[in-house]
Amino acid sequence: MKRFRSALAPLAIALLGFTAVPQPAWAAPPRPVPTAQEQQVITGRTTAACGPTVKSTTIDPRLTSLFTNYGNDNSRLDDWTGADGTYSLKLPNGKELWVFSDTFLGRVNPDGSRPPVVEEGGTTVFLNNSFAVERDGRLSTIHDGTAEKPTSVMPQRDKDHWFWAGDATLAGGIVEVTYQEYERFGTGAWDWRWHRNVVARFAPDQLNRPLSVHDLPSQHGISWASGILKDGGYTYIYGVEDLGSPKYMHIARVSGQSLLGRWQYLKADGTWSPNEADSARVMPGVANEYSVSKVGSGYVLITHDTNEVLSANIVAYTSCSPFGPFTAKQHVYTTPETSGNIFTYNAHAHPEIAGGGLVVSYNVNSFVNTDHYRDVSIYRPRFLDVTFQ
Repeated sequence: MKRFRSALAPLAIALLGFTAVPQPAWAAPPRPVPTAQEQQVITGRTTAACGPTVKSTTIDPRLTSLFTNYGNDNSRLDDWTGADGTYSLKLPNGKELWVFSDTFLGRVNPDGSRPPVVEEGGTTVFLNNSFAVERDGRLSTIHDGTAEKPTSVMPQRDKDHWFWAGDATLAGGIVEVTYQEYERFGTGAWDWRWHRNVVARFAPDQLNRPLSVHDLPSQHGISWASGILKDGGYTYIYGVEDLGSPKYMHIARVSGQSLLGRWQYLKADGTWSPNEADSARVMPGVANEYSVSKVGSGYVLITHDTNEVLSANIVAYTSCSPFGPFTAKQHVYTTPETSGNIFTYNAHAHPEIAGGGLVVSYNVNSFVNTDHYRDVSIYRPRFLDVTFQ
């Protein structure tokens, strides 16, 4: 199960709160942690609470049943039966694009299990990334290759490199999806590392392969793929500096819509710099995937709480601006799946998706690979509706 294990290993390491993977040789030295005074300097605001208060959190019944029914449907055998990542984007034609990282395609057995992956002699296809498109309550899977031999929508350049998806945005009608490339550098189970960030551009009517792929800033150990927000003429890009424990938020922005614009990075003094090396550690405790959304007149950060090891808690912070400071930590939800081998991770919001509040998804996984064969429901996103007052 070499390929499957290599894909799930980073999640386990990250959530356990330590870093088993060596940093790339070019990685920048750790930045000093901002003092409380420096945190208040960011954006020139005090740390007084600003933004809405969480009122209630309930399971989203529509999305839960949509993905459950679609994943269990065997009318096609080259389509989605489970995945993680779970970003979304409204397309110009009104459809919803769902962006996934590691993905299972194939058959679901009557008892709710799935066959092993192809690499182990089974029939289940395992891809490092895929799309699904939703329209009028119906889903369809998008991959490259053929129905008989599907391949990822974002192709790897060789057997030792692969891409995991981040958040996506629209720029002049073109879909821009952020990806993180990981690389294997040895034969050991943990001999892999984050390598670089890229953005792939897709035509909305031809999503099975990118029109072009472009490098994104990658020189200082920050993954610029955690979240994207358009606000006030800027596109904000949220990143994570992942040291296992802690993980630090970083914020960049470009003027306009496209990630190919000129990037600026939020500094500790609240100003913006054209140099990635100046990017400040805005706060610890975010996950590798998180979101910042505008709710009413304020901004809400949704994340799994990585201040706790293997946390089952999803939390919210609020701010007066899209770039913080984020304060007034609030409990959103405790994931009931977390127990034994099972862990949850990477909660974030989907503000463009209709629901009974702000739609939030999170991922479910297991440290035991065969659990994903035994029970297809494990490796599927869960959906919540969060309301505010």
